[in-house]
Amino acid sequence: MALIDIEHVGFTYDGEVFVLRDIDLHIPKGQFVCVLGGNGSGKSTLAKHLNALLLPDEGEVRVAGRATDDPHATYFIRSRAGMVFQNPDDQLVASLVENDVAFGPENLGVPADELRRRVSDALADVGLQGFDARETHALSGGQKQRVAIAGVLAMDPEILILDEATAMLDPRGRKGLLRVCRELHDRGMTVVMITHFMEEAAQADRVVVLDAGSVACDGTPADVLSQRDVLERLNLDVPFSAALCGELQRRGVDVPTLVETKPLKEALCALRLKA
Repeated sequence: MALIDIEHVGFTYDGEVFVLRDIDLHIPKGQFVCVLGGNGSGKSTLAKHLNALLLPDEGEVRVAGRATDDPHATYFIRSRAGMVFQNPDDQLVASLVENDVAFGPENLGVPADELRRRVSDALADVGLQGFDARETHALSGGQKQRVAIAGVLAMDPEILILDEATAMLDPRGRKGLLRVCRELHDRGMTVVMITHFMEEAAQADRVVVLDAGSVACDGTPADVLSQRDVLERLNLDVPFSAALCGELQRRGVDVPTLVETKPLKEALCALRLKA
């Protein structure tokens, strides 16, 4: 059994038009999954099904073996699947960083000593050591988003869900947040990232592309992000590296399909040395 099981899920907001249609996905423990899709593709709706914020009209979602439509499992599921939203200001609840990070576990009745340890560890995890007494309103957008992630981590979840969490950040902020997610994943956390940035998807273990509420593609970044015709049809950008590899291959250059810039540079340097 996977950590997250989504079986033939359908969902509608109005009882008529399905936003999700027969979604069937299984995410094992420890995987880093990016979900891509254009506006209205259903990717944020899918994210909200992963911690029981929304319940399916058809099919079933199970997290760690528990069905999200079981009211007795809601606490269990939300304690294991933490979500970070697009706008960090919607998620911050306290004026001081340490109080904000402590809010969730404190409401769960975590003892004071354990609470202090969790806050300290969570801030260290996101690279904000020493920010305990900072005022949240004075932080940058990227720092606010990392505080929001720290607040989720302090709940000690198994799964981190990011619903367009980098959308409001500048390139530097996005890069820093992605680095945090990679480090958490490298330590065994399951990460589900909803995004439309190809450079984020390129660093995942797996990429799922939604189109009109259905799964259009599902595979490794190299498999999915190199499908130029499919991505263009869905109004999604083709990663520069994948596009360049495709053009080089069409011109007879023996280069593998790569979706990240650094490996592509290394491959091109190796070809030059052989010449």
